Amino acid sequence: MSKATPSKATPPSLNPLPRLIFASRWLQLPLYLGLIVAQGVYVVLFGKELWHLIHETPTLSEQDIMLIVLGLIDVVMISNLLMMVIVGGYETFVSRMNLEGHPDQPEWLSHVNASVLKVKLAMAIIGISSIHLLKSFIEVGMVDGLPLCSTIEGMEAVKAMQPLIDAGQKLKACTSITSSGVMWQAIIHGLFILSAIGIAWTDRIMTGGSSKRDQH
Repeated sequence: MSKATPSKATPPSLNPLPRLIFASRWLQLPLYLGLIVAQGVYVVLFGKELWHLIHETPTLSEQDIMLIVLGLIDVVMISNLLMMVIVGGYETFVSRMNLEGHPDQPEWLSHVNASVLKVKLAMAIIGISSIHLLKSFIEVGMVDGLPLCSTIEGMEAVKAMQPLIDAGQKLKACTSITSSGVMWQAIIHGLFILSAIGIAWTDRIMTGGSSKRDQH
């Protein structure tokens, strides 16, 4: 007797309204495709900043090089955030990508869900905020004592130094960064950290509660 090969289970047919609601998830596809385009824009921006760093290295100060490198790191971290949203969001909310067993499958994608994605996004935002805060700290030290660009003094300083700037000298006549602005950046960064801790704590409580229910 020949063994009968098990047939694949056919998915249950849905009524028209549930089928329409379930199919509406594909409306998110153009959003993820748009984020892929944004990823390409960031690649162009990274190349532009990298070329500027290589081309202008002999005339740049150590602080300028540090700021450009921090800008490159910022672009990379935003790009990582985009990839997490694109890949994780598509896998979680639109359709499975069937990457099981693929050698290039990201490690975090094997256990991704809405809760894991939220925590990872929060951590990525904290990293981006840290880079911006560090850039602000460095810039405040470089432009200490300069007038604000939005004030009359700042506009007059720009006008007075314009001939030197046109001659190719890398001078700053005014600044848009203030100590109070950096303070508020630090406060907002702290709120990001507290929010991430709150998200992780809430997720842990929910996960612990569901596992206890499963045991009973």
